[in-house]
Amino acid sequence: MSDTTNRAGPGTRAGIALGVFLVLIAAVLLLFPAEAYLWAKAVHVIAVISWMAGMLYLPRLFVYHAEIGPGTPQSETFKVMEQRLLRVIINPAMTVAWVLGLWLAWQGFGFSGGWLHLKILAVIAMSGLHGYFSKAVRLFAEDRNEKSARHWRLMNEGPTLLMIVIVVLVVVKPF
Repeated sequence: MSDTTNRAGPGTRAGIALGVFLVLIAAVLLLFPAEAYLWAKAVHVIAVISWMAGMLYLPRLFVYHAEIGPGTPQSETFKVMEQRLLRVIINPAMTVAWVLGLWLAWQGFGFSGGWLHLKILAVIAMSGLHGYFSKAVRLFAEDRNEKSARHWRLMNEGPTLLMIVIVVLVVVKPF
């Protein structure tokens, strides 16, 4: 038996880390209720930044991946990079951002306010884009990508535009 057989993969380690992180967040919320909102907000912002970093980088990887042929050593490297970015950073960050974001919306605003409703709609759109990118990771892994590098360049703008809308709604609260 090789020594790599007993090691957990990046997805397993990320799942364990996410579980430990969520338990720590729950402990802070329970042990320090007076400061819970601010701690949740800080972690939410960190999760959103991590999610957005991944959402901005992943389609850029798709651009480079689409420009090379399947089965090449570079293609195999991109497959690993895309899968690890999605599983280890983007998926856990999105999960934490959603969980804490919903808690903050309930705790701080009682889910009221037109700006908050539009913000949640924009986050749902971002999550839909996340799903589209997740499917693309699977298709690239199966050497079944049919989209051009130009398509992925255009798709790279989606997270940026949604992020701008979300930030303006949160900071300005126009209605």
